[in-house]
Amino acid sequence: MTRGWLVVLGVALTATLPARAGNLQVTLRDQTGAAVADAAVILRADTAGMPVAGSAQIDQIDKRFVPAVSLVPTGTAISFPNKDNIRHHVYSFSPARTFELKLYSGVPSAPVEFPEPGLVVLGCNIHDGMIAYIYVVDTPYAALSDREGRATLEGLAAARYQLEVWHPRLREPAIIDAALDLGDAARALEPVLTLEPLPTAPPPLE
Repeated sequence: MTRGWLVVLGVALTATLPARAGNLQVTLRDQTGAAVADAAVILRADTAGMPVAGSAQIDQIDKRFVPAVSLVPTGTAISFPNKDNIRHHVYSFSPARTFELKLYSGVPSAPVEFPEPGLVVLGCNIHDGMIAYIYVVDTPYAALSDREGRATLEGLAAARYQLEVWHPRLREPAIIDAALDLGDAARALEPVLTLEPLPTAPPPLE
């Protein structure tokens, strides 16, 4: 990974950094000791600046959203190609972004922009089992955990940060450390998350 850049789902999040910067590796486990994948690991600081918006894509394949969890910066435009041979009706009731893509096949004419930070839950009004999550962040320091529960943030300016973790099975974002001091050395943390059962799909449109 190039120093000073963090790429999440093909979206470049950039910030102006000093000559000296550090790295943070977070390894997430749940209450049973299992690795937690697809968790958003987020660092916030007054001096962090804003991320650079880009574009992303969430496919519909075999009556599933792919990927099921996306992490994007504010202002990102997301396209929703339907790669099934049946039509889908994508929607969200979430306060961070309410929208509706009425029954369609192929690729909608325009992507959907996500200007506000927060959680967006996707559903399909035709297939109740389809659910996906978009977590929109307003910081340049954010990454999704991998299958081993690891997320690495590089090129961090020496500062005091708030470390936050979000996952679909958390009741609300977890503040891991509200005053995390990071310098020019590498740090490693291993938080344990108390996860709940998977939530159900959002209510259908009337």
